[in-house]
Amino acid sequence: MSNPDPSVPDNLQRRNPPFAGAERPLITEADLIAVPAGGTFTVPADAIITPLAREAARTRGISFVEQSVVSSPRAITTSAGHHSAGGPGAPEKTVAIGADHGGFEMKEDLKKYITELGYAIQDCGTFSTESVDYPDFAYAVAKLVADGKARWGIIIDGAGIGSCMVANKVPGVRAAMCYDLSTAINSREHNDANVLTLGGKLIGPNLARDIVKTWLSTPFGGGRHARRIDKIMEVEKRFLRKAQ
Repeated sequence: MSNPDPSVPDNLQRRNPPFAGAERPLITEADLIAVPAGGTFTVPADAIITPLAREAARTRGISFVEQSVVSSPRAITTSAGHHSAGGPGAPEKTVAIGADHGGFEMKEDLKKYITELGYAIQDCGTFSTESVDYPDFAYAVAKLVADGKARWGIIIDGAGIGSCMVANKVPGVRAAMCYDLSTAINSREHNDANVLTLGGKLIGPNLARDIVKTWLSTPFGGGRHARRIDKIMEVEKRFLRKAQ
């Protein structure tokens, strides 16, 4: 498919809109990696530029140049270098989701919304408001992500903290508890988080939807962040070797 506006970088034209109801491209720090210091970067006039991207541009003397609105985003980019080639049901388009009784209602709402975004769902439970233990469901979600059966994991409990702790015990998982759009973007751009945890009693359903959409559509920034992720995973490997 040809680029409808050659003046706008192709990756921006394919970016999924970050917020509900707004078909606007999202520009992150990762989009500026190939731009030389003091250069210019062409963006659609209605683009949303993240705070980290603005900071990077300011630091490197890069100027944003606005162009006309892009009319037809074509596909979802879920992370740096990972385009959603597969349809719903492919691992890269699958979200494993789970909750305890405190997050059950939010889980049910998010399942419908995530499906509307074009992802397949693997529901790990719970399936009612009857009291359960959150570690059981957090582990089930994290294991699907660690095993490569789901690209993303989302876990909801009352505060989102306990499930985050559990998920981060599973090798290969980088879980982040997010409570607004800034933490959602940061956890993806900087930390390449593959599991999102939410506090079902702390945030409302509309904010939860916005966090999920932003989190799923924000790519990993790479560069210096990749080096730091490698160090995180090396710490994990040290303790795995001790356990063997």
